[in-house]
Amino acid sequence: MEVLCLDMEGVLTPEIWHHVRDRTGISELNLTTRDVKDYRELMDLRVEICAKHGVTLKDIQKYIAELDVMEGAREFMDWARMRCPVFILSDTFYEFAGPLIAKLDYPTLLCHSIAYDESAKRLRYTLRQENQKQKAVEALRSLNYRVAAAGDSYNDTHMLRAANAAAFFRAPESIAREFPQFPSLHEYSELKEFLIENL
Repeated sequence: MEVLCLDMEGVLTPEIWHHVRDRTGISELNLTTRDVKDYRELMDLRVEICAKHGVTLKDIQKYIAELDVMEGAREFMDWARMRCPVFILSDTFYEFAGPLIAKLDYPTLLCHSIAYDESAKRLRYTLRQENQKQKAVEALRSLNYRVAAAGDSYNDTHMLRAANAAAFFRAPESIAREFPQFPSLHEYSELKEFLIENL
């Protein structure tokens, strides 16, 4: 049996932190997993920036509620879920992703948790597991699933390596060049073709 594992931001939805940057005007929030390889380092930086500028979890949730999924993402997900189970493996947070997952008709999401510490006036996040994307794919494969995966950032590369078939989707050229073993796709139609051929 086959399973599809997808990253969320950059593949199905816009980058959440870019929207927070745009709404707050805080240019320091420009960095994403496309720029920083170590996710914990990136999140620690974001927590410090938000604390410095007084950005709360409620602020971020308000900005996220303004976002829509990428054009064609819902239709792609409907198509994929008719073919096989689909898991969204993301380094986002359940407290962020709710409105966007609803717009995708509630696929299964595995991610992390975040809260706001009122006394310290700062975000507090909990990673569900280090390298959780890779470990989820490895667990599915240990159950004798054939796993296809697609992502766009450095934090997806371990997941892609662990899958039976994998591709970048709308990854920056610099990342695609660094990992030439993965096809670099840009349209949902291309991703469909890749999955038809590999699942």
